[in-house]
Amino acid sequence: MARGKLRIYLGAAPGVGKTYAMLSEAHRRVERGTDCVVAFLEHHHRPRTEVMLHGLEQIPRKELEYRGSVFTEMDVDAVLARHPQVALVDELAHTNIPGSRNAKRWQDVGELLAAGIDVVSTVNIQHLESLGDTVESITGVRQQETVPDEVVRRADQVELVDMSPQALRRRMAHGNIYKADKVDAALSNYFRPGNLTALRELALLWVADRVDAYLTEYRTEHRVAKIWGSRERIVVGLTGGPEGRTLIRRAARLAEKGAGGEVLAVYIGRSDGLTSASPKELAVQRTLVEDLSGTFHHVIGDDVSSALLDFARGVNATQIVLGVSRRRGWQYVFGPGVGATVARESGPDLDVHLITHDEAGKGRGLPVARGARLGRARIISGWLAGMAGPTLLTLLLTNVDAGLGLANDMLLFLTLTVAAALLGGLLPALASAAFGSFLLNYYFTPPLHRLTIADPRNIVALVVFFAVAVSVASVVDLAARRTHQAARLRAESEILSFLAGGVLRGETSLEALLERMRETFSMESVALLERESDVTPWTCAGSVGPQPCQYPEDADVDMPVGDHMALALSGRVLPASDRRILAAFAAQAAVVLDRQRLQSEADQAKELAEGNRIRTALLAAVSHDLRTPLAGIKAAVSSLRSDDVAWSEEDQAELLKAIEEGADRLDHLVGNLLDMSRLQTGTVAPLIREIDLDEVVPMALGGVPEDSVELDIPETLPMVAVDPGLLERSVANLVENAVKYSPAGERVLVAASAMADRVEVRVVDRGPGVPDEAKDRIFEPFQRYGDAPRGAGVGLGLAVARGFTEAMGGTLNAEDTPGGGLTMVLTVPAASDRRPLTSALPGTAAS
Repeated sequence: MARGKLRIYLGAAPGVGKTYAMLSEAHRRVERGTDCVVAFLEHHHRPRTEVMLHGLEQIPRKELEYRGSVFTEMDVDAVLARHPQVALVDELAHTNIPGSRNAKRWQDVGELLAAGIDVVSTVNIQHLESLGDTVESITGVRQQETVPDEVVRRADQVELVDMSPQALRRRMAHGNIYKADKVDAALSNYFRPGNLTALRELALLWVADRVDAYLTEYRTEHRVAKIWGSRERIVVGLTGGPEGRTLIRRAARLAEKGAGGEVLAVYIGRSDGLTSASPKELAVQRTLVEDLSGTFHHVIGDDVSSALLDFARGVNATQIVLGVSRRRGWQYVFGPGVGATVARESGPDLDVHLITHDEAGKGRGLPVARGARLGRARIISGWLAGMAGPTLLTLLLTNVDAGLGLANDMLLFLTLTVAAALLGGLLPALASAAFGSFLLNYYFTPPLHRLTIADPRNIVALVVFFAVAVSVASVVDLAARRTHQAARLRAESEILSFLAGGVLRGETSLEALLERMRETFSMESVALLERESDVTPWTCAGSVGPQPCQYPEDADVDMPVGDHMALALSGRVLPASDRRILAAFAAQAAVVLDRQRLQSEADQAKELAEGNRIRTALLAAVSHDLRTPLAGIKAAVSSLRSDDVAWSEEDQAELLKAIEEGADRLDHLVGNLLDMSRLQTGTVAPLIREIDLDEVVPMALGGVPEDSVELDIPETLPMVAVDPGLLERSVANLVENAVKYSPAGERVLVAASAMADRVEVRVVDRGPGVPDEAKDRIFEPFQRYGDAPRGAGVGLGLAVARGFTEAMGGTLNAEDTPGGGLTMVLTVPAASDRRPLTSALPGTAAS
């Protein structure tokens, strides 16, 4: 059975009309004869949405009982039994009621798709899992209900439903999204123009990235080589020199001028040994690119110009930014340079920018990669100069009666031999010397056109010519080899300096070190393998690059690190001269891995130390704070049981009251200790449901005197999505703490107010207050600021209150009370009008 297709209407913000668009699509399909049903949809009593449901078949919902209430969810079994061609499923990110078939609605949708049913669904941009932190930074609210990005990315179609912030606010003001009593709060909080604009931008960028992925896939499948300038992509060619920073910044400025511009920095590494670039400088440039929201790429290629153009066309780039060559004027005899070559071969679809910089024309210092290890082009040029050059010179001298003499002819041939040595090294120069000697003997030494020499002095001249040519070629080749050695030593010293600096700085990123190793040696992948003994299998401690090796014997290069660790590199075979630096990298990788594990053990030790501290504080609490009420209870019981004292009814009532108060204090202290233990072990699992605050807050005031608290809970407050038990404990601890520190006769105010998608409970006292630097510390376990009156408490009340509040998706903070005192601000999510389980954003309620 073929898998069904998924179509998603992605809302840029709550209320833009996702559900309406989905229903419109359903009517169009029904008119075309498609079997389409509504599997689940919430219209929120909006007249226009309700009208759109007319004429569409609706699958009855499944009723579920949860904590004494009945809720409805999509009946997956009924939809599967009905098996329509298309099913409409609203609110993809919804969390199902406990006891449902699946925890999330997108999992229900997955079952429908697997059964061959096409699904049309809706989701808002703020519900995408990867955007949770970004949405929270924009709106100040953490989204509780999310859907994995991959679920939405795998959809066959994603259609953006968008609306300008001004139009959306008008819809809100007209009452088309929320009820009238919620409009003002929503417009002044979540639906501010800035919030809506930012959410709109997130949606547009996310959809643009998905469109870009589709375009790349299409170009690959259809083998489209021509660049389509649908989006400005700027490739920056880096050499590892200091001018790279200037190029990156210039490319970033170019990208800012075009909407959605993207910067891709690429370093082309050679495939024959250590790279010529400074690892430290490349690391700096990588960081700069990432800070400017670009990406860094490392590509292997002996022909820099071709590799750069291939990369640019592969990523559908529109512009290439290169620096003006650092070569001096005379060095252009070896070729036009990368910039000129790229500009010539880029074609009409790629713009090439040559950027001037401070390093232009200063030379490259030691000619590392190109001069040290001669490429194919240089070797061919050397052979042409050494063999074709003397031939052309002979034709020229024999056809033109210049009368230069044998000595001058020898100097001209010697010049070509030197050129061959400079270009191609020793072998072309030796061949040029031998060939030139032959031509001089045959064409320019009497008797002409014969290999014999009449004048003995000419024999000496030819021998001297050959000896000088060989000597010059040897000296030039020796200089090139010494230059190569110096370049290698410089590269090795920079790499070793980089590694030593990493040790001193305490860098602990194994992946970053392996990536640096891959770039340095121009390898495809690098993996650090280890095993416990000689007979146990290898495991991968860290790797970079595609398809890393799983066994050392599968690698192109393997470097043992101790007895049970090895470095495996794939891509090419390294020369022996590079293995010394590779050994240094391997040793550093082992050190970094050990440091990571030591850091992990140190973190565990820190957690154990924190646990020991809490246990020590717990023992102190048991030995002191718990002993006090126990002593009071024991004294009162002993007095009541005493036979030698006749207690009056009033005295007995007072002693019984003391016993009751002591038991209440013990119960409260033990409850806080147990709650703190649950928070420390992470076993708090809130059961969220919708409830009114006036059903919870009064229950939390049972532990304080009746006349010590003033309540202000408006009846118009929206319901909150909380665990009633946890909220009651949190408010009770806050109120008890406030009453404890309030002056005699002062009442504590407990007030609540609605703030868009959340509800605030403020517990206000007129006590001594807390300095700003101690406001966070008072929420730590076993912390009591100042002198706790009457010696009650072990410093856990506020810690438990914050832990429970955060477990429910809320926040708890301390503020100064105007005029003196402390205000505890407890914020919890407001419940939506349409679902039994909460969502932290009102966006889940709008479609």
